[in-house]
Amino acid sequence: MLTACSNYFESGQIQNVGMLVDGTIAENAWNEKGYEGLREIEKEFNTDVFYKENIDTETEIINAVDEFVQDGVNLIFGHSSMYGNYFNDLAKYYPDVHFVYFNGGIYRDNVTSLNFNSHAMGFFGGMIAGEMTETSKVGVIASFLWQPEIEGFYEGVKYQNPHATVEIDYIGSWFDTEGALAIYDSMKKKGVDVFYPAGDAFSEQMLKKAEEDGLLAVGYVSDQHEIAPDAVLTSTIQEVDKLYDQVARKFDDGELVGDILTFDFQDEVIALGEFNEKIPKAFERYVDDTIDEYIDTNLLPNEY
Repeated sequence: MLTACSNYFESGQIQNVGMLVDGTIAENAWNEKGYEGLREIEKEFNTDVFYKENIDTETEIINAVDEFVQDGVNLIFGHSSMYGNYFNDLAKYYPDVHFVYFNGGIYRDNVTSLNFNSHAMGFFGGMIAGEMTETSKVGVIASFLWQPEIEGFYEGVKYQNPHATVEIDYIGSWFDTEGALAIYDSMKKKGVDVFYPAGDAFSEQMLKKAEEDGLLAVGYVSDQHEIAPDAVLTSTIQEVDKLYDQVARKFDDGELVGDILTFDFQDEVIALGEFNEKIPKAFERYVDDTIDEYIDTNLLPNEY
């Protein structure tokens, strides 16, 4: 099969592009933004794009990659960290295809891992939570212990409000909305009045719950102000759709290398969302200035 397809890939530029998702496109903001990025590639490069949903087993991944290659795909995105090991194994059989996935530490000549430096993103969100809490109790409900934005958020809260208490709990899943809301109720009873739901599958429902309860929150992955405008102070945004476009450009120019690549505010793929009008304008300007300082120096305010 590879021999039959080899002439198709001689240019080394984008031919067609594929994306694998371990859930569905519509189930959360992370997947939706990935799909938006794929569609932008389709428009910009005038190429065909393909995607497959609910691909989360070895057999499904192998079959999906095989179908993509037969459709002339030579750039494949795996929209999750789970694809790293599988792509690393498959890449040697498809040397003319470049594989891209997220948040992993595995790479080879034609496998690239894309990582968001989310620590700073969390820090600035935490600063706002620390400033706006009235009970000096802030709650973080995260999916996994390894999420760098959690440590950043904690540091941001404590930098802005050293007397604040930060409750942190993990549910061990991106999708356990029921478990996340149970933790929310427990934290609310302890007096937490600002929440950070750091899991894209459950953040929307928790923001709505916080608004119903007259509490505040920081959105996650996308700008979630419109979901609960009375509750959302701002959002920590990962512009994965823009990152898709950047990676496609690099690949088309022959500049995409097998490596672990990290992206931050400086790359314009991480940002804070719309500020709630409840935030004092002077503090809003202070946060903006602090982010600009971070972009210039790569140092957070607790580091200089």
